[in-house]
Amino acid sequence: MSTDIYGCIEIRDPAADEDWFEWEPWQRCMDLDPLCRDNDYAAFALLFGVRNYRGWEPLAGHRGLPADASAATRAEYEELRRLEPAVHGLTWVSWAELARVDLSAVPAGLNGVVLVQEQGGSPGRWYWVGEEWGSEELLQRMGPRVGGRSPAELPFGTWTVGTTEVTYRRYTVGDAIGPGTDWEHVFAVMAALAGRFGADGVRLVVYFD
Repeated sequence: MSTDIYGCIEIRDPAADEDWFEWEPWQRCMDLDPLCRDNDYAAFALLFGVRNYRGWEPLAGHRGLPADASAATRAEYEELRRLEPAVHGLTWVSWAELARVDLSAVPAGLNGVVLVQEQGGSPGRWYWVGEEWGSEELLQRMGPRVGGRSPAELPFGTWTVGTTEVTYRRYTVGDAIGPGTDWEHVFAVMAALAGRFGADGVRLVVYFD
């Protein structure tokens, strides 16, 4: 069963700390949906600890709903939770935190990924590779080039085994949330808003089902 993401971007009024300010400090600004419709589980794992099968340390995992969340955000979440009890993974993250993410970093414990693609066939299959190859099936499909070498010893590259094209390559945080992904658009909007509201005054509130 697939996991989908929901949520919104919130902004904090620059005048919220003034004595005369009497409104909600945080306001719902934009729904996440038009910006991010990609259920890339690697991104979910790295950012929020959801579908985190490899045990990566998430940037902002399971923080719950911000105590000062806007009434609109709180009401939407509570209504969805009433309709769908399976909603889970509620958390939030500021633009200040996201802006510091190193897109060139390699997730902990990961040497790379292998894509096995049958020529002229359906979309290929991805294999995550840590210190070991992980399965005899993968080694057979990669062919003799592996030659007993560990993932750290085998150079990245692309080669053919019979009618199968094999690609072994590095995998970075940027592959999950960088340019070319839906998260590029989310981050661009948050960065633009930060120019008005400050990096700590823009945050993303998300949950999953």
